[in-house]
Amino acid sequence: MSQCLPVPPAPGPLETYAQAFDHLFPKRTQRAGFRCYMEGLLLPSERNKTLTGLANTEPVAGAQHPAAQRLQWFLTESTWDPAAVNHRRLALLQQHPTTTPHAQGVLVIDETGDRKWGTKTAHVGRQYLGSIGKIDNGVVSVSSLWADDRVYYPLEVEPYTPAPWFAKGKADPAFRTKPAIALALVQRARALQLPFRAVVADAFYGSNIDLRTGLLAMDEGYVLAEKPSHAWWHREGEVGSAQALAQAAPWQEEHPGRWQPLRRRFRDGHTEQWWVLEAEGGPYGRSKVERLVIASTDPATLPDATTWYLVTNLPAPGGATQSLHAPATVAEVVRLYGLRVWVEQSYKQIKQTLGWAEYQVRADIAIRRHWHLVYCAFAFCWWAAAHDAPTTWELPGAVAQPTPEKHRQEDQAGPPLTASGEKKPCHHHARGGPRLLARGPAPGPGLAGAGDYAVALLAGVVRQAPTPSAATASRLALGGARD
Repeated sequence: MSQCLPVPPAPGPLETYAQAFDHLFPKRTQRAGFRCYMEGLLLPSERNKTLTGLANTEPVAGAQHPAAQRLQWFLTESTWDPAAVNHRRLALLQQHPTTTPHAQGVLVIDETGDRKWGTKTAHVGRQYLGSIGKIDNGVVSVSSLWADDRVYYPLEVEPYTPAPWFAKGKADPAFRTKPAIALALVQRARALQLPFRAVVADAFYGSNIDLRTGLLAMDEGYVLAEKPSHAWWHREGEVGSAQALAQAAPWQEEHPGRWQPLRRRFRDGHTEQWWVLEAEGGPYGRSKVERLVIASTDPATLPDATTWYLVTNLPAPGGATQSLHAPATVAEVVRLYGLRVWVEQSYKQIKQTLGWAEYQVRADIAIRRHWHLVYCAFAFCWWAAAHDAPTTWELPGAVAQPTPEKHRQEDQAGPPLTASGEKKPCHHHARGGPRLLARGPAPGPGLAGAGDYAVALLAGVVRQAPTPSAATASRLALGGARD
């Protein structure tokens, strides 16, 4: 086998991480494109992570620059397989004990939508977009995420294709609903043999009977939210909805009745007092296939924002139901669903920092490649933290960052003169010899390249990774809880 031709190395530990994917990119231009794309995604930037932004060329006009064209080719015309890259990413995460999945975590299913104009982009259409909270033109994807109370990362993603894209609309055999895509993602997680305690999803998926039936057929445990208005057939005079069951259980703080107190302790140290009810009624009960667990901060008023109606097939301790799953107390059911919030946290990092929706390509394969490259950049933060990657290192050929005082001195002195007295052009950002780079560049004027400031992004993103030692209290208050 011939030896791979070398490519310009990525900065610091990013090069070690990138080398783990080299065998999936047989061409030298592909390996170089992977490194450049990763650097651009991880780079803190005031610009969107479009191809011109990643290549650090001028918007619009810079799209014809060779650097932008190379990334365009890498994303749209190259021959690499995004699924193989994703499998390699997951394999790397499973190699370290701090990021390997285990049976006490959850598989979170969720969707996200982002606005896109026009009609030519694959999967685009008028539909509900969660990012803006209304119906608009955009692209929606359904994704799976593994999470416990320490670590979380995305697993797979599939675009949802609206019915108008198919010849027969929703009757077309190729059309798939979002719950159908969710079931496929669960099956793919099973095929990868990733352990998890339960599938977790919000009320959009929890209220879908086909999804719940499919999970039961696969013998998968689940904790799914339901709407307060969730109702079932019942005789006149009987309780017939989830909210009615909660209201029918009397509660006073001194006399809580069947409501059990639950102190939820969050990773930032603060605690919240919740109350949990094992509801009995209709199709739900401790001795039935499904249970209904209601959790609220105030059982007297049942506020919408802090009241959960959770349907689960995990058996109750001491229940008569025969199940393949280990019994789960009401506190365990609440804990499992509480981990779902990590998917919301991941959207903040993937969308706001890594440019999830900022692609400017139309083809299905190009969109999938961009998404999986964003996943690779997100996984790099966990990989670097797990391997104790240094936040300070020597990077050959990097830019020495001048201090603000040096900038002012150079600006006042003007450009140097040649022997003939002509002004010599200044190259403030010309590459020099090995430089010691630390957590970030000193503030100053000028535009730097993605490779030049890569150390700033690595230190910043790893520092912001949601581990107990690195995350801030304000962000972790939104995250998972330990009950």
